Amino acid sequence: MLLLLTLAGWLSWRSSQAGFAWPWDSPTTVPRQRPVRAVSGKTVGIIAGHMGYDSGAVCDDGLQETQITQAVARLLAERLAQAGATVDVLAEKDDRLHGYRADAFISLHADSCIDLSGYKAARSEHSIQPLLEDKYLRCLYREYGEKSGLSQHLNSISHDMTQYYAFNQIDPTTPAVILELGFIGGDRQVLTTQQPRLAWGISESILCFLAD
Repeated sequence: MLLLLTLAGWLSWRSSQAGFAWPWDSPTTVPRQRPVRAVSGKTVGIIAGHMGYDSGAVCDDGLQETQITQAVARLLAERLAQAGATVDVLAEKDDRLHGYRADAFISLHADSCIDLSGYKAARSEHSIQPLLEDKYLRCLYREYGEKSGLSQHLNSISHDMTQYYAFNQIDPTTPAVILELGFIGGDRQVLTTQQPRLAWGISESILCFLAD
């Protein structure tokens, strides 16, 4: 009886908004997404960096940044839709960006092919709701960092991030951040073979932000 109660308690603890994992699952297993009542009916906008515009960073062997961002954006959209959100996957320079309104917005990018490692995220330096967007960033740094296994690379946050053009096109009341998933050089294996984990980390970040 005690064993059954212990197992029931453990399963209850593991059954979170992230999904469900069995005791024998590998620690690298990405749990299936379950519906999250708090995000039902909410809208999330995702820019798949460089999609429909250009290739973004290109490595010597031809790997393109946009191949990574589109793959992660697709997986992220699937998880958020399974959670109950309405999701828009947007191209770079998408006409829908003008006045775009959502409960959360994120633009996905990947850093250059140089031999560095780490991720980073930022909001607009001209945000009209900095406390709200800082909360969004806290969720992102906690959840994405944990799920991706990557470290932060904060000293490379640039004006291209804090002054990202889309921040000035969407409705200013839409909470928005930009995420550099990692460096295509030093983090290539993670960015190309662990995309479900990256999408899981981002989706948990957004659910953390929306569910509170």
